[in-house]
Amino acid sequence: MSAYKKPHAPDFSHLRAHCASIPPIGTEEFLTRQRALANVLRDLGGAAYIAEPGPNALFFANVSLSDWHTSERPFLLIVTPSAGETSARVSVLTPAFEETRARLLTIPAPEDDGVHFTAWPEEGDPYATALREVQDASGLDKGVVFVDESVRFFIADRLRTSGSKFEVKIAPPEVRALRERKSVAELALMSCANEVTVLSIRAVRESMYIGMKASEASKWMNQALAEAGLKGDFTLMLFGEDAARPHGGGVDRVLGKHDLVLIDTGGQLHGYGSDITRTFALPDSEIPSKHLAIWYTVQSAQSAARSAAQAGAQAGDVDAAARSIITRAGYGEYFTHRLGHGIGLETHEDPYLRGNNNITLAIGNTFSDEPGVYIDGKVGVRLEDIFVVDEDGKARFLTEAVGGQARSPWDP
Repeated sequence: MSAYKKPHAPDFSHLRAHCASIPPIGTEEFLTRQRALANVLRDLGGAAYIAEPGPNALFFANVSLSDWHTSERPFLLIVTPSAGETSARVSVLTPAFEETRARLLTIPAPEDDGVHFTAWPEEGDPYATALREVQDASGLDKGVVFVDESVRFFIADRLRTSGSKFEVKIAPPEVRALRERKSVAELALMSCANEVTVLSIRAVRESMYIGMKASEASKWMNQALAEAGLKGDFTLMLFGEDAARPHGGGVDRVLGKHDLVLIDTGGQLHGYGSDITRTFALPDSEIPSKHLAIWYTVQSAQSAARSAAQAGAQAGDVDAAARSIITRAGYGEYFTHRLGHGIGLETHEDPYLRGNNNITLAIGNTFSDEPGVYIDGKVGVRLEDIFVVDEDGKARFLTEAVGGQARSPWDP
């Protein structure tokens, strides 16, 4: 039994109000995205874009995997440029016996056109049916049809070998780029989600105690995120030397007085994600001085990366800015992963901040900034915040409204 007093079960109800007033993405923004996609298709000479339910179908048409689970029966979103206009035509290919359910989906489309539903019978050929819809919508009998890069192979392959005159290709980076630059509405959702994740970590820390198990603290973390209104939450709770494994390992360790706590956690607000990592001590902790020095080195590396992350900078150079700080401190070999990843509708999405990536950062890009030092069997420290490349070309942490990055091991 720990000599430290075990507190009552924590109350996280104060977190409920933080994001309650932030609305989901509205119809007009979806229509703007569809028009932007149509313009890209025109510029590239594409007759259509085809996607399955998932992040990209969610981005363009509000259809996620939770709205429609994929199966062996194709259910496809088809977007074609409207002839001679700047708008897009939105079509849905659905199994005929599921058409009634498909029509219940909330899919934004131009008021004067609506969503076009094309049903295929069980004995029919869905792939030929999909390409006939492209032909009818585009007025073309040949050309390039771009399929989303996350479409399952058998779907893309059957479209490609359907016997049509259309050439089927994987959608180029220009399509992906439409998701990479976040809008004002997207940033409002992401900012609030990341802010309330930081507030949740702080609330959990206030109730933690020496002698508790990682599983108990993890349960509290998930409860806090749920109270905050975040969905699909995840939590990595690591104590002491267990944090030297960046993604943990299955050990339900008891927190000791010499241990740092690493929490990597987040959730989604109306589909947009948070991803925050804090490594901290409790008020009663007695942390070795070497571990504290590592913490401040990682904090300096995180700050250096944010300063380097400007519009026009290369992703690899941002990674190098953080890595050089850690290397000069003598811990370069213990920073074992890339600096960060894009984030939005997916927790990990393009583009990525890694040493061999020469893409340039653009206004509206959002990334994690998460340097770390991991010494096996001894200690692990990681600090993570999400930043956006702002209109002035500089990086800004989305958590600034609640204090920004962690200030010390005792002030996460």
